[in-house]
Amino acid sequence: MTRRRLGLPYLLLLPALALELLIHLVPMVVGMVMSFKRLTQFYIRDWSTAPWSGLDNYRVSVDFSAPIGRSLLNSFWVTCLFTALAVGFSWLLGTAAAVFLQESFRGRGLLRTLFLVPYALPVYAAVITWSFMFQRDTGLVNHLLVDQLHLFDEKPFWLIGDNSFTALVVVAVWKTWPFAFLTLMAGLQNIPRELYEAAAMDGAGVWQQLRKITLPSLRPVNQVLVLVLFLWTFNDFNTPYVLFGKSAPEQADLISIHIYQSSFVTWNFGAGSAMSVLLLLFLLLVTAVYLFLTSRRRGADA
Repeated sequence: MTRRRLGLPYLLLLPALALELLIHLVPMVVGMVMSFKRLTQFYIRDWSTAPWSGLDNYRVSVDFSAPIGRSLLNSFWVTCLFTALAVGFSWLLGTAAAVFLQESFRGRGLLRTLFLVPYALPVYAAVITWSFMFQRDTGLVNHLLVDQLHLFDEKPFWLIGDNSFTALVVVAVWKTWPFAFLTLMAGLQNIPRELYEAAAMDGAGVWQQLRKITLPSLRPVNQVLVLVLFLWTFNDFNTPYVLFGKSAPEQADLISIHIYQSSFVTWNFGAGSAMSVLLLLFLLLVTAVYLFLTSRRRGADA
């Protein structure tokens, strides 16, 4: 009887473990094997027959003096800047909205619902709507900025050229910040109201309460939130793909789209797999360093 009870949790975990192996780990291992092969369109019918290339795909990917390496490096820096802006603005908007809605007032429930609409909408439907809004001649954005507010002399292009990066950041922030808002709003519920009441009696203003009570109390939540937002944003494929199509502008060439083009547009699946493995290693490294630093700081505070 005791053995059955001890084995029951593992038995219940088996379906989830099997799905995890099938959906994530098996394709990951296959992708790693592909990265060591000279896999092109000539071997697409049976990729296992492709000749081994060793580390050649990795050497080509990190050779920044060659065109492939330079384009990958440019895509990497574009992705870093995009991630920093998207995560930063999403966290800032989420924090501001969560703090604003912390107090009870008429219409708070309606505002909460409206703020969560971007998070509830399907990604493809939302981004397709934004792509129509960013159209140069018929889009709502140019109609508002040019025809109504007269901020530009002529209608700018938003989906090509330098403005494409701005459009990408706007859509990513609009899509992501409600998750930060929802997470931080839940974290605020765990802060005792007595702390704010005592601080107000001591003469602390709103900004002092925010700096001395709210942000320190939300530090554990923010540590997890920032990491999740970073991983989601750095790996984001749906937003640029739906917004720009298969070929994103150079100014908005995120690394996820770049790897897709290397694999499914140029038909060099070996190089694309090598780039994917390099991306995985980079994200694992950043995650490990981030968790080490946050745990070390948490231990120092304790």
